[in-house]
Amino acid sequence: MTDHPVLELESFVPYRLSVLSNRISQTIARAYSDRFGLSITQWRVMAVLGRYPGLSANELTERTAMDKVAVSRAVNALIAEGLLERAIHGDDRRRSVLRLSDAGHDIYDQIAPLALNYEKALLERLSPSQRASLFELLDVLGDSQSDAARVL
Repeated sequence: MTDHPVLELESFVPYRLSVLSNRISQTIARAYSDRFGLSITQWRVMAVLGRYPGLSANELTERTAMDKVAVSRAVNALIAEGLLERAIHGDDRRRSVLRLSDAGHDIYDQIAPLALNYEKALLERLSPSQRASLFELLDVLGDSQSDAARVL
């Protein structure tokens, strides 16, 4: 019998981050779906455009780090529902940009406080120094991710 490397998922950081992210996203997704009829992808698109209006679909895909097809479907559904508007970018008629419509802003203005309250409740058990450390560690992991990917 050959020895095999053991991957202990309970202590494997990518696994733990993924599980936590999935649990948080599913909790939020249920709330957005029940109250507003939005998928998590649709809400992420709206959240990014609420913060950075006038992005192209490609820029939106980059900012959300989501699959291009999923973003495209979400954008098309949100346009069909009247929550997003697509316009031609200034002088470059080949480039379209996306913005929240008035109806999209109305929903965004309702969801943003809910999201912030959820985050506050999630972080409630952490001291201010633990919160600062968490954000610092997330930044460090984010910065090191591309370097670590080289070993794959």
